[in-house]
Amino acid sequence: MPDKSDTQTEINFLSALENGEVTTQMRLSQRVSISVGLVNALLKRAIHKGYVKARSAPAKRYAYYLTPKGFTEKSRLVAEYLETSLDFFRLVRTEYGEIFERLKQRDEARVILAGRGELTEIAMLAAREHGIEPAAVFDRETNAEFFHGLMIIRQLDGLKADDAIVITESRYPQNLVNDLLSDQIATALLIPSFLQVSMPIKSEKTNTDADGPANGGPV
Repeated sequence: MPDKSDTQTEINFLSALENGEVTTQMRLSQRVSISVGLVNALLKRAIHKGYVKARSAPAKRYAYYLTPKGFTEKSRLVAEYLETSLDFFRLVRTEYGEIFERLKQRDEARVILAGRGELTEIAMLAAREHGIEPAAVFDRETNAEFFHGLMIIRQLDGLKADDAIVITESRYPQNLVNDLLSDQIATALLIPSFLQVSMPIKSEKTNTDADGPANGGPV
């Protein structure tokens, strides 16, 4: 999965310097939610590239402010971030669409979305585009009862062999898949390739195939 966090951090960092306020690196680290060490590294890089200038102030503080070159760089990063986000949205929507199209052809009884977040929202959209209405969202970590109208379940009891679980967990998909496999579920487990989940070699215990789920195939 593409990691946009570095670009977002740089955007937040440059945005925090737009007004040329007198501040400290500690204050900047709190504002941008990164370590003081990373603030220091970003400042050195930005000053070296001419994006930021610094002026000393009393009490060992500094006024950091963006140069015209810095504003241009920030605009470029925002455009890059949005383009990457749109590209990723299209990739996710396409892969989930392919999974749901196969499920539609196989006439699965029920579809459970495992994971709750942005990927789940995109998966719900893709499912409905292919005429599938997911039965529920599986998430053990929340006290909420519903997610965008879908019931949230915390146990996978009662699933049948012709049901399907589609992984939509974005933070720790590998952990979730490992947990589901350790539960020895008999239900088809479908994993989009962009999650880059590693599967165990096929064995008697798990009955899994390392090549199947990586391409959206069932375990």
